[in-house]
Amino acid sequence: MRQWLFRQLERGYERLLAREVSGAPTHVAVIQDGNRRYARQRGDGAHDGHRAGAQTTERVLEWCQEIGVEELTLYAFSTENFDRPAEEREALFDLLCEKLREFADAERVHANEVCIRAIGDLERLPPRVRDAIDYAEGRTEGYDQFVLNIALAYGGRAQLLEAARSVAHDVESGDLAVSDIDVDTVQERLYAQPVRDVDLIIRTGGDERTSNFLPWHANGNEAAVFFCAPFWPEFSRRDFLRGIRTYESREASWRRTRARRALALLRAVSEPELAEARSILGRFRDSLPTAEQPEADAIGQPAVEASEAGDGDSSQVAD
Repeated sequence: MRQWLFRQLERGYERLLAREVSGAPTHVAVIQDGNRRYARQRGDGAHDGHRAGAQTTERVLEWCQEIGVEELTLYAFSTENFDRPAEEREALFDLLCEKLREFADAERVHANEVCIRAIGDLERLPPRVRDAIDYAEGRTEGYDQFVLNIALAYGGRAQLLEAARSVAHDVESGDLAVSDIDVDTVQERLYAQPVRDVDLIIRTGGDERTSNFLPWHANGNEAAVFFCAPFWPEFSRRDFLRGIRTYESREASWRRTRARRALALLRAVSEPELAEARSILGRFRDSLPTAEQPEADAIGQPAVEASEAGDGDSSQVAD
C-alpha cells in the first residue's frame, strides 16, 4: 500500500511539473554521469552501467522533442576518458558504434528529422568509431528539425586552445588582421558545424561541476545549470522537467535583473544611455514585481506599447 501511494504521489508530481513548463530551452546539454557507480551499486560491471545509460539517452531524446527543445548535446566520451582501463574503454567504444548505427537507422529518428553530429577531437577515436560516426552523420545530414550532438573525445579547454592557435597562426601569416577578430572568428574554429548557445546544462550523479563542457557556448550565454543526484541510468522524466523548470526560473530572473538595471540607468544617467535604458525597460517592464514597475509615461512609452514590449523574447537583447 505504501509503495502504491508513493508511486501515485510521484506521478502526480510529474504531472504538476509538466503543467508548469511554459517554454522550452532551445539547446540542452547533458553530462551523463554515474553509469559506473550505478553498475557497482548493483554488483554489475561498468559496461552494464553504460548500456543502461544508453537507454536513458533514448528516453531523454524523446522528452526533448516532446517539449520543443531543438538541440541536445550529450557528453558521451571526454578526453579524460582515454585514461580509463583499456577493457572498459574498448567496451564503451563498441557500445558507441552500436548505438550510433542503431540511431542512424531508427524509424523515429527519420520520422522526426533528427540530424546526428559528433563534436570533439574525433581523430583520436578508433577507426571503427569514426566509421560509425560517418555512417550516422551521412544518414541524417539532410535533416534540420532537431540536432543531436554527441561529444566524443571532447575537452572544452582543448577546443578553445586549438581555436586560439588557429587565430594566432592566421594573424602571423597575414591572413587575418587583429582588428577583424570577433566572436564569429573564434566560434567557427571550434567545430566543423555550428552549435547553438547552450541554454541549460544538466548533470546527473550528484557532482556539482560542469567538467569543462562547452565553455564557449554555455558560460558565454550564462546558461542555467541543473545538478541532480540520480545516476544517469536512473534519470527520470520528473528529473528532466525539474531541470527545465530551473531554466525557466533562471530566464525569469534574467529578465528581472535586466529590467532593474535599466530602471537604475533611467534614474541615474542622461543621453545617450537613456535611450538604451528606455528600450530595455520597455521590453522587460512586466518582468518586475508590480510595486517596482514604473508608469509607462515615465519611460517615454504609451501604455499599450509598453505592455506589448514586455512580451518580447529576451534572446533578442544582448547583455
